[in-house]
Amino acid sequence: MLEISTNKIARVIIRARELGAKVGRWDRSSDEAGSETILENRPSDGTEAELRSYISDMNRDEQASLVALMWIGRETFDAAELAEAIKTAKQEAISPTETYLLGIPLLPDYLEDGLDALGYSVEEVENDFL
Repeated sequence: MLEISTNKIARVIIRARELGAKVGRWDRSSDEAGSETILENRPSDGTEAELRSYISDMNRDEQASLVALMWIGRETFDAAELAEAIKTAKQEAISPTETYLLGIPLLPDYLEDGLDALGYSVEEVENDFL
């Protein structure tokens, strides 16, 4: 069982999508992400800082569940291995979770795929947040 609310997961997904759109980082390689593909990349934009802070403020169980969910979406673990994935995330946490997760290409896609694999309706989860 996930040790994080679906509302928190939805917030991470939505903000990560915003960040990816603003700086063009998850859906294309850095070589392809020229200035013409970046919608917004201003130092005054706080999207990344807000998302980092939000993940950082989560408790250890929530952070581990978020990492495990991403791993399930990435198919590192199967949905039936959720408990093992959470345990592994706790054991292997050597860097800040927010740094690890924000360095994952396709993070919002993996989180959505993880929710789907666990039987959640991604559309309902995101609509409940909004």
